[in-house]
Amino acid sequence: MHGLLTRTSKLVGFTAMALAVMLAGCATSGPGPEEKAVNAANRADQAASRAEAASTKAQAAAGQAQAAATRVEQAANDAKAAADRAEAIAEKTMAGGRKHRAHKGAAHMKKHAKKAKAATAAAPEAAAPAAPAAPEAPAAPAKP
Repeated sequence: MHGLLTRTSKLVGFTAMALAVMLAGCATSGPGPEEKAVNAANRADQAASRAEAASTKAQAAAGQAQAAATRVEQAANDAKAAADRAEAIAEKTMAGGRKHRAHKGAAHMKKHAKKAKAATAAAPEAAAPAAPAAPEAPAAPAKP
């Protein structure tokens, strides 16, 4: 009888162990609702982080594009101004005006102004026109 009890207890033990393994296998076959919710929240958080990073990159790219557009606009304005200056120079050249010498500077111009001022101060009579002399009384008519 002792052998029978031993065999029976072993059989009951194996059966219980198989049942426990089956129950454990069923329980771990898929995540529970709480675990599913946590996983979904983690995935949503990661997606939000990626979206925020993409938004930051897009804003930086937009700022760079705006700066480039400003530089292009400034370059276009500079080119237009240069073209206007070239056109004005071409018009003067085509008109056949006198040759224009480079300015010698402010000191040279002051020298001429000083000479002109000295000349007018030295000869005030030459600068002002002579006033007509007062008319003399008419001579008496000759007697015939």
